[in-house]
Amino acid sequence: MIRVLLADDEAIVRAGLRMLISDEPDLEVVGEAADGHEAVQAVAALSPDVVLMDARMPGLDGIGAARAIAEAHPGVKVLVLTTFDEEVLLDGALRAGVAGFLLKVSPPEQLLDALREVAAGRGLIDPAVVPRVIGGYARAPQAPVRAPALDRLTGREAEVLALVGRGLSNAEIAARLFLGETTVKTHLGRALDKLGLRDRPQAIAFAYESGLIRPGDDTG
Repeated sequence: MIRVLLADDEAIVRAGLRMLISDEPDLEVVGEAADGHEAVQAVAALSPDVVLMDARMPGLDGIGAARAIAEAHPGVKVLVLTTFDEEVLLDGALRAGVAGFLLKVSPPEQLLDALREVAAGRGLIDPAVVPRVIGGYARAPQAPVRAPALDRLTGREAEVLALVGRGLSNAEIAARLFLGETTVKTHLGRALDKLGLRDRPQAIAFAYESGLIRPGDDTG
């Protein structure tokens, strides 16, 4: 059973999410929070597996709460719900512990699948959010120096990681490199293990912060 904490300042939204999740045999809502501070406190009290967190809440917002949760409870995954007009990549949010971003307009079945993916340690970013995430790095004032940690990777692992950083899915990477999708997953998994990264969101952040790819690199 995957234990879920709902964090949203709108009670009607929380009620709708609770109804949706409660119908699933492998998902259970264990608590609710109306702002970021309540979410942090609820995590300490309830030990959920996943926090479904609104990005924009009064007081402590979803990103700040996610950062606090990651520091105090690293085993708890945070899935942030966002909209097109929100700058979700704030103060290194991906590196701070957010396991994924999902648009509020996503279909219910996509939200349920996202909870399962995040709970299993396979963090995700909604494909529609990827351009905004990458855009945050594209506006960086200075390109980073290449990180020595990249030397741990094989050439193919680095190539796959770079394409992940550019926002390509495993299927798109497989087509680009003429590989099987399973092979791509294997290379990516090995790269994550070698670099101590948890999931795809962290891989995107690392690809830019390490200097593996630079803002404006060709994605075509």
